[in-house]
Amino acid sequence: MRTVLLVSGGAEAVPGIRLAKEMGLHVVVSDGSAQAPGFAEADDQIIASTYDVDATIEAARNYSRTVRRIDGVLSVAADVPVTLASVAQALGLPGIPVEAALLAADKIAMKQRFLDRGVAAPWFAPVESAGELRTMVAQRGLPMVIKPVDSRGARGVLRLVAGVDLGWAYEHARGWSPTGRVMVEEYLAGPQVSTESMLVDGVGYTPGLSDRNYEFMDRFSPWIIENGGTMPSMLSGEDQSAIAALAVRAGLALGITTGIVKGDMVLTPNGPRVIEVAARLSGGWFCTDQIPLSTGVDLVGAAIRVALGESVRPEDLTPAYGRGAAIRYFFPEPGRVTAISGTDAFRDVPWVRRLGLNVGVGDVVEAPTNHTQRAGHVVTSGETRDEAIARALEVIDTVRITTVPA
Repeated sequence: MRTVLLVSGGAEAVPGIRLAKEMGLHVVVSDGSAQAPGFAEADDQIIASTYDVDATIEAARNYSRTVRRIDGVLSVAADVPVTLASVAQALGLPGIPVEAALLAADKIAMKQRFLDRGVAAPWFAPVESAGELRTMVAQRGLPMVIKPVDSRGARGVLRLVAGVDLGWAYEHARGWSPTGRVMVEEYLAGPQVSTESMLVDGVGYTPGLSDRNYEFMDRFSPWIIENGGTMPSMLSGEDQSAIAALAVRAGLALGITTGIVKGDMVLTPNGPRVIEVAARLSGGWFCTDQIPLSTGVDLVGAAIRVALGESVRPEDLTPAYGRGAAIRYFFPEPGRVTAISGTDAFRDVPWVRRLGLNVGVGDVVEAPTNHTQRAGHVVTSGETRDEAIARALEVIDTVRITTVPA
């Protein structure tokens, strides 16, 4: 029995852990929290922060030497490319180059590589002070996006529009950067799309292509809070092909020839642009739920096989159909939760793939400023995208999270 190490035991990693075990693998999970949900599913556990590269390497080496040889390493829904690449390199396992992982973890370095390699992306620039930000805004105008260079989950990301205090915006973004670095970039209008591609020996396949939902842009302004996604995309086949091709080019530009590339894309009047990419299996139940529901492609299984050095066939990554899949999030009024109702109505409904709440009675709900603060989610399926959307909204309208001012 071969052994695979999954770095991160978060809730969204649990489907990947279960799948690996179903594939006959011995699964060891590493996480910095002893209460990580994935530990309950794993065969073995390693306590090491997913962001502590050296500690994870040391723990993985020790486990591989004294307990069981580790044959592959990957993560599901955890943005830790440098940790993964470094562990793979240290143990002599398949993985993306450490240089590619470092580029994927640094948005300025990533965008500079895109610029150097001719990959279409928005204008960007580092910004080192509130005064410099004010000068840039005066020169280029609004709207504009400011973000930390090395954070995730939309933490610290703001859309700069008229009325936003630029001094506060700079300090807010800087506060979410582990290295205190901030950047700005052009805000691109147009449909936003999530992609998930697998590259195999330099050839890219993109079974995941979802329309991102930003219907609450004004409600949560200046924070940019996504309210879900829908598959299949409503864009034309030509536009989808162009977006997928650009996502693959972005991955190749970073130096990834075999591995996962998760893209945040936007279709502008001048063609698709790459906002950024991640060198990992996606979160938001995209790789684990939405892609297989909509296309029949087992992307997580393919990623596990690649991590073990096995081959993946083109037909394994080619959609078998285009059914509807949708995810939507719960946004109750801020305050203390006094009651939750309606979840039992969907307990055994076959088209509800997943329904989860992140809050309980007594918890205080704050107005969200990043994606980690959404109160819950529902993933639904349907024969068409419209049916999947309607079903998701039915759940959102039925489940009530009642709050009172706190």
